[in-house]
Amino acid sequence: MGDCLGPTQTIVGVPPADAVQEALRKENLSPADYQEICRRLGRPPNRAELGMFGVMWSEHCCYRNSRPLLRQFPTSGPRILVGPGENAGVVDLGEGQRLAFKIESHNHPSAVEPFQGAATGVGGILRDIFTMGARPIALLNALRFGPLEDARNVGLMEGVVAGIAHYGNCVGVPTVGGEVAFDPSYSGNPLVNAMALGLMETEEIVKAGAEGVGFAVIYVGSTTGRDGMGGASFASAELSAASLDDRPAVQVGDPFLEKGLIEACLEAFQSGAVVAAQDMGAAGLTCSCAEMAAKGGLGIELDLDRVPARESGMTAYDYLLSESQERMLFVVKPGREEELMARFTAGGSRPQWSGACSTRTSCGCCIGARWRRRCPPTPSPRTPPSMPTPS
Repeated sequence: MGDCLGPTQTIVGVPPADAVQEALRKENLSPADYQEICRRLGRPPNRAELGMFGVMWSEHCCYRNSRPLLRQFPTSGPRILVGPGENAGVVDLGEGQRLAFKIESHNHPSAVEPFQGAATGVGGILRDIFTMGARPIALLNALRFGPLEDARNVGLMEGVVAGIAHYGNCVGVPTVGGEVAFDPSYSGNPLVNAMALGLMETEEIVKAGAEGVGFAVIYVGSTTGRDGMGGASFASAELSAASLDDRPAVQVGDPFLEKGLIEACLEAFQSGAVVAAQDMGAAGLTCSCAEMAAKGGLGIELDLDRVPARESGMTAYDYLLSESQERMLFVVKPGREEELMARFTAGGSRPQWSGACSTRTSCGCCIGARWRRRCPPTPSPRTPPSMPTPS
């Protein structure tokens, strides 16, 4: 993203005034949001940056509306090894056993594409578990649908149940429990909550914070396409009759690739070569890079030409907001890069040496270049302000 520019400089890619309102609508941002973005950057955002703020300030990524409620839950105790802020929580079960766990919703995607919406919800929650260094051992779910007298709700239920079963069966992780209820308030708008449990296999819990000046950043897993574009923003929008047009925002999963990714990642973590790891879930590269950088007090500058792509003609916006599934980012110790990449190549992945860490931080994120200095007036897009409702 480079250094912050002055407000009078020409910004390549900034939408013209008559396109800003449409862009804000697409990214689920308000006029007040846009003014705050301009204030933080010191200039208008270009189209890719606007998309990045849209996903990072979405309810799905930053809990801008539900955070006050979430703060009321207890998050610490003598057996809590990892609390909020990482990919999953970890608790000490005693007798040398440590359990990683995570629950997350995939409601909107399941409403417009029930099979893939539910299946990729399972895939995402499994990645959160094994990214910590734990082997997934069980899946659970909590589902809500409208009355089955409505054929539409029957189709949603059948698709969601089939998607959950398909992904779990292909990966080899059993669904051991769940619960379901029916109420008119969920008609056409189901709740799909997926939960995964895993037992730690690594001595050290794998964290997401990037560290190590000059350490390589490596992309592993599936290639990047246009599937799941803007899925985080879509998941935070209100469902309407037009929501079926947002099917491209629903990701498409490959559970067989994820099975190989689980084994390769756990082997890599046990080897000691990986310093930090983050899966690419909601908001894709934008969120994974920003989270790794923010947690490590660094920044990343993206060289998108080095991102493995499955489609031609992809733009910066496409790369940054794609939510293609089964993808991971690692920070790797010096001298261990080729060893790690060979491990994933053997498993069918396409690893890519993506960048390097430095002591300097940046406003953006990055694959392929180096960490740069963060612009002082630009807080992390991960923490949105409390914005007034625009008139």
